[in-house]
Amino acid sequence: QVQLVESGGGLVQAGGSLRLSCAASGRTFSRYAMGWFRQAPGKEREFVAAINWSGGSTYYADSVKGRFTISRDKAKNTVYLQMNSLKPEDTAVYYCAAKYGSSWYIKSREYDYWGQGTQVTVSS
Repeated sequence: QVQLVESGGGLVQAGGSLRLSCAASGRTFSRYAMGWFRQAPGKEREFVAAINWSGGSTYYADSVKGRFTISRDKAKNTVYLQMNSLKPEDTAVYYCAAKYGSSWYIKSREYDYWGQGTQVTVSS
């Protein structure tokens, strides 16, 4: 069982930065691939970024590539999403997710555990 708690969301102006954190419980955190997804009002949940269990491989949605960076700290059982050059269209609830496996995964249905989400609002 893995429990995930996101933090770090908030209100920021366009062009600004935020860093989201996802703290995971469970002793086998290092065996889980992690992902970040987001859901804007009236839209489906969409993939943002993923990282494999070692942290050596990452994958990004085209819409955030070059602006967002996913990373993980195994000692702290935490995954981060550094978001730079934020745009109003990045406004959404951001969720972290965990899947037992060695690769990275981009489909929400592949993930086993989800956090409660954290709101990110980017003003123009």
